[in-house]
Amino acid sequence: MLNLENKHTELLLYQKRRMNYLFTSERLGFRNWKVSDMSKMTAINGNPNVMQFFPSVQDEIHTARFIQRMQTEFETKGFCYFAVDKLNENEFIGFIGLSEQTFESPFTPCVDIGWRLAESAWNQGFATEGAKRCLKYASEVLKLKTVKAIAPELNLNSIRVMQKIGMIKVGTFEHPLLKNFKRLETCIFYEIFY
Repeated sequence: MLNLENKHTELLLYQKRRMNYLFTSERLGFRNWKVSDMSKMTAINGNPNVMQFFPSVQDEIHTARFIQRMQTEFETKGFCYFAVDKLNENEFIGFIGLSEQTFESPFTPCVDIGWRLAESAWNQGFATEGAKRCLKYASEVLKLKTVKAIAPELNLNSIRVMQKIGMIKVGTFEHPLLKNFKRLETCIFYEIFY
């Protein structure tokens, strides 16, 4: 009897955790950002391995600006690079989501899908699982007609995720925001249509 009660309690806690999110996937919860995410996201942004395909690591000031921008985008558009938690542990692991891109290029403005996860969350399928769920939200709830994904051509792991979630390679371009970073400037962009 005790074992059944424990299972029931675990199930209720799991369902309660899921209710705290805008939407969930099998293992992840997607939500707007909270002040309590700041220190953990700063640690992720400060990790050179996580940031190897960006011009530099980011400090607390850059992270605070990013979180504020995401909160505003969520409030005005209904999407952002969502804060993501592992449901079982209720543990923040980074972001996966959608964001409007307006830098100068032939395909902007556009809605981009992106992810940045703590190194401890790598190689477990979270980026792929989360990106698939965000694309479903983009199609079914936001009624978007297309979503793009952008990465430096050196970032093979992100490119593999783009392929796994059903996106098609459109081409390469020189990213105007990375022109002072020759190693990163040539980017690939993928797209999916609904």
